[in-house]
Amino acid sequence: GVYGYPIEIQALFFMSLRCALLLLKPEAEGNKDIMERIVTRLHALSYHMRTYFWLDFQQLNVIYRFKTEEYSHTAVNKFNVIPESIPDWLFDFMPSRGGYFVGNVSPARMDFRWFALGNCVAILASLATPEQAGAIMDLIEERWEDLIGEMPLKICYPAIEGHEWQNVTGCDPKNTRWSYHNGGSWPVLIWLLTAACIKTGRLKIARRAIDLAEARLARDSWPEYYDGKLGRYVGKQARKHQTWSIAGYLVAKMMLEDPSHLGMISLEEDKAMNPVLKRSASWIV
Repeated sequence: GVYGYPIEIQALFFMSLRCALLLLKPEAEGNKDIMERIVTRLHALSYHMRTYFWLDFQQLNVIYRFKTEEYSHTAVNKFNVIPESIPDWLFDFMPSRGGYFVGNVSPARMDFRWFALGNCVAILASLATPEQAGAIMDLIEERWEDLIGEMPLKICYPAIEGHEWQNVTGCDPKNTRWSYHNGGSWPVLIWLLTAACIKTGRLKIARRAIDLAEARLARDSWPEYYDGKLGRYVGKQARKHQTWSIAGYLVAKMMLEDPSHLGMISLEEDKAMNPVLKRSASWIV
């Protein structure tokens, strides 16, 4: 992250804190104090992420109408985000049903891009409330061509280009638009998508994505990543016969065949942390 703390780091940190609570023995010397500090941190982190990183149609409309230069605890625009900083693509991308955790939040700046890893881990760690987890799945269904395309799974959306690409990547030739970490499609991520689908009861999404991967991965010699808006092309610098591309597919298949495997990589919701958000009013039954 160039600024702030990216959603991936926040979600992984949340997961690690929750795992620490499971691994620490309360009776061991010094652990009680550590566990109390972890619980305090988890409450603060979950509130911060669920409140300030969450974006859906309703919240986008709120940000669009933000007043700036607000101060004190009564400020609605906590990070002094200027509405004009909302990128044009977001208004068309945001469906009336669905939502996601944005890439980054810091004073006067928000990275409105979608990041697959952070959102999937947020679901598995129960950083996302059940309502938010369902909304993330809704977004994937509504924006299938953008986020899945012909090869699961877009690592982020959309790609950055022009001056932004120059500034953020340092003109990195690997990270040109719709390639590598700049909007490339990574088959390894299919296991995370499948795990999130199982947890939210959306198996149809996982099966559809796996079918797409099966149609090409072996034929293309298991490349590391794919290029293009739809992931149609083997990445220009992608290595082939990649262990993690193969492993990601195998894990996805095994989890789908026996969903009980999900327990090895997923944490149930902590009832002590009361959700602070409910599904957006844009939700349609």
